[in-house]
Amino acid sequence: MKVSVALACAAAALLLVAAAPAAEASHHLKLDYYKKTCKGWENVVKYHVAKAIEANRGSGAALVRLIFHDCFVRGCDGSVLLDPTPANPHTEKTAPINIGLAGFEVIDEIKAALEERCPNTVSCSDIVVFAARDASSILSNGHVHFDPPAGRLDGDISLAADAQRDLPDSTFTISELIRNFRRKNFTIEELVILSGAHAVGVGHCSSFRGRLTSPPSQIVPAYRNLLAGKCAAGPDPVVTNNVRDEDPSAVAAAFPSFLKKLRKNKDFLDNSYYHNNLARIVTFNSDWQLLTEKESLGHVKEYAENGTLWDEDFSDALVKLSKLPMPPHSKGEIRKHCRFVNHY
Repeated sequence: MKVSVALACAAAALLLVAAAPAAEASHHLKLDYYKKTCKGWENVVKYHVAKAIEANRGSGAALVRLIFHDCFVRGCDGSVLLDPTPANPHTEKTAPINIGLAGFEVIDEIKAALEERCPNTVSCSDIVVFAARDASSILSNGHVHFDPPAGRLDGDISLAADAQRDLPDSTFTISELIRNFRRKNFTIEELVILSGAHAVGVGHCSSFRGRLTSPPSQIVPAYRNLLAGKCAAGPDPVVTNNVRDEDPSAVAAAFPSFLKKLRKNKDFLDNSYYHNNLARIVTFNSDWQLLTEKESLGHVKEYAENGTLWDEDFSDALVKLSKLPMPPHSKGEIRKHCRFVNHY
């Protein structure tokens, strides 16, 4: 009888130990988390990110977007990576608000390389964070740099409805944006800082269709005409977020006065977003809305004047973003493949 009780207690203890990481995943984050278990793993991430960006700089912008769309929903748990299945046909990546989300193939490549090097060790959620770190650094020529902690676990829940509820919509007013970020414990200043990521990447016309009829006080008519022309090219085309990266022929036709401001290196992560916003040449309504509130407007002007400050503050904001925890009592694991939970 005593042996049975002892065995039962031991089994219970083992269950508690096994369950603890899932319930308290966010509490175990630390620098150099994989130092002993997967030496050199960060170099593997950096190699694949650099290779992807060399082939297409848009891949870097996609990875920067991916960290936000993962961490703002159920914390940084890799839930945005999960593919739809018959049991769960509506994962986060299928949500309308996640339209155009990309970079998944890069994450897959990194995961495959790390599984070969250190099986069942590095989580997909950590890969998302560190891939965004390296992409930000490369796209900014090293001006954006941060050292996030690691030790995240991969979640087993991914729902499109959660993404629709938690992510800020491009049509939001400033009040809605402030409330949305405040729910995740982000300030107005951090809202403005993270919006600066719109210096790179692309957006679908469906995300800013309302801007095509906005008055001149909200958008420069020539830029509005440029967007309208691009959006008339198909059912829902993609348009570059940063007018400085636009096609010269399109700018020459609709916005010739801006031709001299186009940049040779596209998808360069810098403070140009703030200059564009003050000049009323940004795509999303949520971007322009930052000019309608005193504090957010002040920060837009601040970062337009000081690009170095934005580099530093954006780095800090991404570290804070990377620490958003999974919901209490969540189950976590180290996925073998980032697109599916292990028990699928």
